Amino acid sequence: MEINVGSTDRIIRIVAGLSLIGATLAGFIGVWGWIGIVPLLTGTFRFCPAYLPFGLSTCSMKK
Repeated sequence: MEINVGSTDRIIRIVAGLSLIGATLAGFIGVWGWIGIVPLLTGTFRFCPAYLPFGLSTCSMKK
């Protein structure tokens, strides 16, 4: 697994994931909020499989 999620993208994914999970646990949204696990994991591991087919990466260029 090659890292393909940059710092800003990582922070946004983790915050969004935690927000969705928190809203689900608080009862503000239904069970679909558990989808927040996906951005939380992709932000934590810095790898997004959806970027692979398109050759995308939000990481800065290697020197």
